[in-house]
Amino acid sequence: MIDIIDYGIGNIGSIQNMIKFIGGNSRIVSTPEEILSSNKLILPGVGSFDTAMIKLVNSNLIDAIKISANKGTYILGICLGMQLLFENSEEGNSQGPGLINGKVIKFKDNSLRIPHVGWNKVNPTRNSVLFKDNTEKKFYFTHSYHVECNNKENVIATTNYGIEFQCAVECENILGTQFHPEKSHKYGMNLFSNYINL
Repeated sequence: MIDIIDYGIGNIGSIQNMIKFIGGNSRIVSTPEEILSSNKLILPGVGSFDTAMIKLVNSNLIDAIKISANKGTYILGICLGMQLLFENSEEGNSQGPGLINGKVIKFKDNSLRIPHVGWNKVNPTRNSVLFKDNTEKKFYFTHSYHVECNNKENVIATTNYGIEFQCAVECENILGTQFHPEKSHKYGMNLFSNYINL
């Protein structure tokens, strides 16, 4: 069972549909008690870092997420959900939970069209639970900020948009993708299958 955290922000329906399509089971969770009882969580997110953090804190969910992470529950952050796993963001002033050491920064190249929207080639940098091989993959992106891990060993994939940036991370049981696997057809199906089968 995959539990998808509902805190008022995120493509919950699309994620559920993708999981169902590949034969998995999921449910929507929105209370600390449900989160603490989960074995696998997905933290979705669209919008701004500060808005999302305020919603998580006001819903009393952030502490439950941190406790779950510390006890070994798998957590997969998607898009803004991945950024929320980090310590802070240039997008706002809120502090993140710091489940992965690092920060979220804005694209600095003024010649780039921001937000970055569309399909990009993704290059796995090492074997991971989300990528079972190092072959090139394609995923759908839509974002204006990207993460920067303090520990490069936490980076499992990069992509290029003006610069080479980190687009997928893994730190023990904490996982994240800047791209949207739920919008990425066969590549997203394969990633979700890997997550389900952990």
